[in-house]
Amino acid sequence: MSENAYRTEHDSMGEVLVPAEHLWGAQTQRSHDNFRIGQGIETMPAEIIHAFGLLKKAAAEANAKLRPEKMTQRKLEVIRRACDRVISGELGGEFPLVVWQTGSGTQSNMNVNEVIANAANEFAGEKLCHPNDDINMSQSSNDTFPSALHISAVLILEQRLLPALQELSGAMKILEEENEGIVKSGRTHLQDAVPITFSQEISGWRSSLERDAAMIRTAVEPLRELALGGTAVGTGLNAPAGFDALAAQELSALAGTEFVTAPNKFHALTSRDEVVFAHGALKALAADLMKIANDVRWLASGPRNGLGEITIPANEPGSSIMPGKVNPTQCEQVTMVAVQVMGNDTAVSMAASQGNFELNVFLPVIAYNFLQSARLLTESMQSFTENCVRGIRANREKMQDNLHRSLMLVTALNPYIGYENAAKTAHLAFAEGLSLKEACVRLGFLTPERFDEVFHPEQMV
Repeated sequence: MSENAYRTEHDSMGEVLVPAEHLWGAQTQRSHDNFRIGQGIETMPAEIIHAFGLLKKAAAEANAKLRPEKMTQRKLEVIRRACDRVISGELGGEFPLVVWQTGSGTQSNMNVNEVIANAANEFAGEKLCHPNDDINMSQSSNDTFPSALHISAVLILEQRLLPALQELSGAMKILEEENEGIVKSGRTHLQDAVPITFSQEISGWRSSLERDAAMIRTAVEPLRELALGGTAVGTGLNAPAGFDALAAQELSALAGTEFVTAPNKFHALTSRDEVVFAHGALKALAADLMKIANDVRWLASGPRNGLGEITIPANEPGSSIMPGKVNPTQCEQVTMVAVQVMGNDTAVSMAASQGNFELNVFLPVIAYNFLQSARLLTESMQSFTENCVRGIRANREKMQDNLHRSLMLVTALNPYIGYENAAKTAHLAFAEGLSLKEACVRLGFLTPERFDEVFHPEQMV
């Protein structure tokens, strides 16, 4: 780049050259130069930047009410406009910093401060706003980043993940109703078990998802508490009285969902237990999705040499060498996402345990993993619902055939011939390839007529 492609910015350490086309300042540039770790790939999540835009606007509104001599109406007006550009995502290219930076997220807080200040100054036509004195007024990186983490977590869970989960459980409900009354073989330990209806099996999937949604909604509530107002170590130094509650009130209005000030800022700065709890609920959802996706692909296995009890949509060719092969690809993406979320849970848990003294300094990696889990689960469920679940169809003939070949139907004979005689019947049928009726009659436990009277698999559900 030519020399005029840069401008000079300064911070407390001196002057720094910054690309002229960007709005960030000296501290952002220093971080960009010093942390060349995953640049362009593992950058601070967009959800965090969006949350920061909301937070900075709310803080400015609160400061204008509490410190009107410092946060003047002119400053407030241009800061509002600059924050709106951040909130909308219009300035997404102005936030290049990676996750692997200072553990407090200070550089990302300053990245936001610098971008908003310079964007506000463009609106003002002069150097009106300072990133620290104005945009960061009454704040510290130590209370803003934990707050942005909670804001982003609440928003992604409420606005994206829970609706996607509801859509999937709704599709399961429809599938359940469509398959009412179809009796099939149950399975435990991957072995034949007593009969179950297909709708009952689906109801187990649906109920698991509904329970997961309830747990996630419960986990959202503690995340509404914000560290904002605690400033550097939780004492609230340099923040006016009432700033914390007023900023949370302003933020609630901007975000369209409730946030409150944390009652104990010392806890809010150093502990990440609320995020661990919420991610645990995401891990529970991942575990259930793993089970459901595996059930679906087992039931769809074949088409001739597997269970073959259901068919699923054929979305794309499954092999580069075997013509006509179709694979359960949607089930596989769900199970891979589940594994990633389980790995993320370990990272979140370990990072949250590192709250040394007055601050947790693993905040960016917690944010990165939590938001990735929520985003992956959301998009995975949307894809699974649209491209698989809505196209599941029961193979009634195969279910009927498997049902009547199951040796565990012998359980229906327990009241008539006893457990041990029923076991002998099953063993003989398996050893000699007989039907249960043939084995039972040969052993002399029931006559053919009596067997037909008491043996009704469809009534065992």
